Amino acid sequence: MRSQNPLGLVGKPKPYVMAHRGNRVVCPENTLAAFQRALDEGADILETDLHLTADGVFVCIHDATVDRTTNGTGAVSAMTLTEIKTLSAADGNPEFETERVPMLAELTAILPPGVPLALELKSDQFLVTDVCRRLVSELDQAGLREWAVILSFSVTRLLTLRSIAPDIPVGLITYTRVMPPRGFQFLGPLWPLVILNPFYVRLAHLRGQMIGPLDPTPDSRLWLYRWLGCDVVLSDDPGATLRALGRLAGASS
Repeated sequence: MRSQNPLGLVGKPKPYVMAHRGNRVVCPENTLAAFQRALDEGADILETDLHLTADGVFVCIHDATVDRTTNGTGAVSAMTLTEIKTLSAADGNPEFETERVPMLAELTAILPPGVPLALELKSDQFLVTDVCRRLVSELDQAGLREWAVILSFSVTRLLTLRSIAPDIPVGLITYTRVMPPRGFQFLGPLWPLVILNPFYVRLAHLRGQMIGPLDPTPDSRLWLYRWLGCDVVLSDDPGATLRALGRLAGASS
């Protein structure tokens, strides 16, 4: 299955919709509420960001600090899980005051069978082979090794993970590479790159690579991604994107 489709989504219509930090338009990003909302809306793939706490727990948060998305301050890597769990991840929305920064284990516990999980490695702690080994072990314990793709802007983080688990597909996100780089099963080019190089997707497909442009607000460009044959669209609001694709009840295609 992985050789033909590294995300394992054989038989589903393309482009697949990847929920960017869950549904971060309706809910605070990277919270269980955001992930559950995206799942309820029918997102094909969940995407989240990973950092490590001071006591070595994988947590779903984008920034290196808790300042922007919680009511606390400080570096994630300098805080224990207990300390982080005292903070509200409501991002200023009182409706979500009880939301907390979730552990990866809490996210995997609500993930239904058959929904791939895209994990973006956000720090150089993932250059440590033991950290990558523990991440792979956690995916194994959750039964998600076959349903995970590892993403990063950093080639070296991806290579470190691959040295531990060469069977898990990896994806390079890039702001600048106009030609699709070799050696990765998935590519996330900043969306103008697929306009600057209209053969980007075709060339990647010839190499067996999947493409999901880095464009978290894709709805006005869905026609372009369909025309180019992109495999995945990223979305901050997966419900709206699914409606725009005609994939929700009552939606127009």
